[in-house]
Amino acid sequence: MNKSAILHIPQSQYAFPNSEFNMTIRLRAAVEDTITCSLYIGDRACSKSPVEFTRLPMKVVVKDEVFAYYEAVFDTTFNRVCYYFKLEEGEDWVYYYADRFTRDLPDITLEGRFIEGRSEYYQYPFILREEIPVVPEWFKEAVVYNIFPDSFATGKETLNRTEKQLKLKDGNLSKGSLGGTIQGIKENVDYMKELGFNCIYLNPIFTAGEYHKYDLLDYYHIDPCLGSDKEFKELVEVIHSKGMRIVIDGVFNHCSWYFFAFDDVVRNGEKSIYKDWFYDLTFPVIRPESGEIPEYACFAYEKKMPKLNTSNLKVQEYFIGVCRHWLKEYKVDGWRLDVANEVARDFWRAFRKAAREENPEAVLIGEVWENAETWLRGDAFDSTMNYDFRKHCREFFAFGSRDAFQFAGDIGAMLLRYPTNIALGQLNLLDTHDVPRFLSLCRQDMRRWKLAYIFLMLFPGVPSLFYGDEKKIFGITEAEYRKPMEWQSKDEDFEAFIKEVLSIRKKYITAAAGYEAVQAEKGSRLYSFVRRGLSSRILVCLNAGEQEEVTDIPENAVKLLEYNVMDRDRNQATILAFGFGIYLIE
Repeated sequence: MNKSAILHIPQSQYAFPNSEFNMTIRLRAAVEDTITCSLYIGDRACSKSPVEFTRLPMKVVVKDEVFAYYEAVFDTTFNRVCYYFKLEEGEDWVYYYADRFTRDLPDITLEGRFIEGRSEYYQYPFILREEIPVVPEWFKEAVVYNIFPDSFATGKETLNRTEKQLKLKDGNLSKGSLGGTIQGIKENVDYMKELGFNCIYLNPIFTAGEYHKYDLLDYYHIDPCLGSDKEFKELVEVIHSKGMRIVIDGVFNHCSWYFFAFDDVVRNGEKSIYKDWFYDLTFPVIRPESGEIPEYACFAYEKKMPKLNTSNLKVQEYFIGVCRHWLKEYKVDGWRLDVANEVARDFWRAFRKAAREENPEAVLIGEVWENAETWLRGDAFDSTMNYDFRKHCREFFAFGSRDAFQFAGDIGAMLLRYPTNIALGQLNLLDTHDVPRFLSLCRQDMRRWKLAYIFLMLFPGVPSLFYGDEKKIFGITEAEYRKPMEWQSKDEDFEAFIKEVLSIRKKYITAAAGYEAVQAEKGSRLYSFVRRGLSSRILVCLNAGEQEEVTDIPENAVKLLEYNVMDRDRNQATILAFGFGIYLIE
């Protein structure tokens, strides 16, 4: 038994409540060990000494190249839980608690009386219902269509592709590149709904200088190149009337160097009442010329986007007002929060509190590209943009650099990174406005893209499709992957495929449906998994390789969608290169 590989972390993604009287507890061990792992749970406040424990078997839910992860999900009648593990391998066995291995339990007797010990077990001190991390239920059932406004539409299935430049009242300029508008989005809500989407996420729409609208000038109004406040309110009303939701982009890490507060600092220097609104100012504050490095902190390398000091209470107060304004006055359903991991935690705590006060069901999605565990503890975000999902799909479906076993380990470990409630709310994606189109990574091989799309739509979490993926848009550079929506592109068979997979998700899979990898062998390119509902299961078989693969399919399985699958024989089927099968098992 490789004891150095064994890990359990109390009150983390290894031990968490799913509800007030239901918990998940996990343990990690070396993948090469064949351990039988048992969990013993007891009432931490039990009146008896020693504490009475109940044994629960743990099962392996994920294996990767290094570790195996054990899990037990259980109901409990008590909300103060103490627990320990018993690990067995052949004749060898050991207890594991308090981060150590022993053959002794901690109950100590003195003159026949038990005097201490229960505090030495692992503890979940009290399941506080208010601290159980939850994601708004509507969002866990969402299927998101992500729009880059300038690139999308001017009218119904049209985009005029016209550059524009408007002078604002304060003399600043607002620019548009391709002509997309709020009105254009409104006229295509039915298009998105008919495809099967029920939530729209818009990249920035507030008044800004450049076409991308990430250099904010005015957080309280719609950019005039995109439309008016009135048109946006009408858009929200139309979306809601269709039973859909809308999430907007919040850019609070930085602003434009012509934002009123930064402009005041440039003009008034150290006398400016806004001098503490920004990071690392050197006075006098000068907007550098081309090629010069700014003497103030900014977003990445963008000198035109000075970084806001979000630890400053005045800054927090201002942007909490922005948060409340769009939730209250325009009834948006949530925020996607730009560069979220560079913003002060106290800012997000205050922002979350305000958002929940205005709308208890508002969703907060942080832009965090890496492991976001520290941001998903119930005091900041409900969800993050799951770029790791994209990375794993890129390596398996697009590049073919990982086999099915490695992919299953990658995906499984990603799922176990967060408590289950949180994992079900992660915003899974293949494309965004910041990365090359996934179809380009697939070298425009639609077979590879289709497999990744099926996985996106049927995997646990909230799937997000970037505008134009359904039109086969590809591109590597920024101008290419933000290219105009190709409304003129018509492929009825491909559009029918997009709709069919979405309809399978909506008809047969709920957020709470269980997930299990069932075929993922070393050296193989066939990955099969099951989503389990209350009365049925969905079996999904994806062959991401050039060679045919044989898979088991139950005799009672009903075909929902197939491509390159040979007739079943003896409860098996042969899936040809880049083929797939989706089956209902009742």
